[in-house]
Amino acid sequence: MSDTWWRGAAIYQVYPRSFADGDGDGVGDLAGLRERLPYLKDLGINAIWLTPWYPSPMADGGYDVADYRDIEPAIGTLAEAETFIGEAHGLGIRVIIDVVPNHTSTASAWFQEALRDRSKRDRFWFRDEPNDWRSIFGGPAWTQVADGQWYLHLFDPGQPDYNWDNPEVRQEFHDVLRFWFDRGADGIRVDSAALLVKSATAYEDLDGVHDIYRGWRRVADEYDDRILVGEVWLPDQERFARYLRPDELHTAFNFDFLACPWEPAALRASISLTLSTHASVGAPPTWVLSNHDVARVVTRYGRADTSWDHADRRDGVPADLELGRRRARAAALLAMALPGGVYVYQGEELGLPEVDDIPDRLRQDPMWTRSGHTVPGRDGCRVPLPWSGDAPPFGFGPGVGEPWLPQPPEWKELTAEAQAGDPASMLTLYRTALRLRRDRLGDGSLTWLDLRPDVLAFTRDTRVVCVVNLGPDPVRLPPHSAVLLASGPTGDGLLPCDTAVWLEP
Repeated sequence: MSDTWWRGAAIYQVYPRSFADGDGDGVGDLAGLRERLPYLKDLGINAIWLTPWYPSPMADGGYDVADYRDIEPAIGTLAEAETFIGEAHGLGIRVIIDVVPNHTSTASAWFQEALRDRSKRDRFWFRDEPNDWRSIFGGPAWTQVADGQWYLHLFDPGQPDYNWDNPEVRQEFHDVLRFWFDRGADGIRVDSAALLVKSATAYEDLDGVHDIYRGWRRVADEYDDRILVGEVWLPDQERFARYLRPDELHTAFNFDFLACPWEPAALRASISLTLSTHASVGAPPTWVLSNHDVARVVTRYGRADTSWDHADRRDGVPADLELGRRRARAAALLAMALPGGVYVYQGEELGLPEVDDIPDRLRQDPMWTRSGHTVPGRDGCRVPLPWSGDAPPFGFGPGVGEPWLPQPPEWKELTAEAQAGDPASMLTLYRTALRLRRDRLGDGSLTWLDLRPDVLAFTRDTRVVCVVNLGPDPVRLPPHSAVLLASGPTGDGLLPCDTAVWLEP
């Protein structure tokens, strides 16, 4: 791929603890991931993004990083991580890793030093008196230490926030980027990218954050073909675009599209806004349907309200999974047909639903504990993948040990093995779409076609036509020479409701 490989890449998100278990302890690891690299090659993706794989007490699923220069022992070793990167490259797959600059772990060497020595506390936000900020996970954003001072944690108490006014913090992260770029990592995904800089009254999207990413971009530019991907949750698209200026991040997740309801006018508006926002700074859009923080798309699209809002997760709200799966198939073709990059969260290609009935005693997300057991949290989209067999653990690892989160027995119909030979399966749809996308789609532009108000239709610059019917009635397809791929049956030249199709004009 070229030095702009990222502009049209299909990137597969791996949540390591839930992808594949190589040693049989019930927790996903590098051994399991390496065994499944041929599966990802066959799926047709261009790159893998891994959520944190570093040593961690797991106060927040690994996002409480204790040491960036090593690997969590339950996941593997640093040598194995380097081997994995080399093996992925050998298959033509790039590797993007996660960096969490807003906070660290209370187990980190720096924070432990700060607890012992007050002169080292300027790397964090210690105060004699806390303000009234609330944690994003619920409860106060400040925790008191033994000598009476308080430290800031916008997330879990196990995740103290860094003070980015301290030059040591800035240099440390430059060194971390170089550490992983030197080991072959192709990109860095930047967690909670808008939260780093704080004032006395605010902590989101303050202007000083852009100087930080200009420094990171200079580090990335020391290497060939390395990229920075931002997790930037901002409703203001003009401010969002500032993170994508040519001297800052290369690209960022498109959460406006992810949160959009399955409605034609809303989707068209989101797509048009995305395209214009990114064009203003010369950056490629990204298209995201789900991730490790969001209810799975099959469940969301099967609900009466198909939008997404972190403030109202609608955990446990009933869903018509047959309807949700039909819409998820159509949404996959829509997302993959749009100009730019696309992200696939592990299990999307299998059509997995959210697991809403995890027993309370097994829940591990800090949202569950911090909310006083009122918010179930994100465990439901992090349940380990089903690979094969008729009963849990569905080939997740060797032996019959229980995975770290329980799998529903009904997933026997959704295993990768069960779907591999089925031409109508979600897995086959994804494999076919990603192969066609690699040859015919990706970066570029589109031209809208006006068919009906409840139909989204456009022609790509590569002469592929995408039509998505979001209305209640079948619609006649526009003139075409061939059907390249459809998310459902298209008999008699009609496109049923909640169905998408790619056409050769």
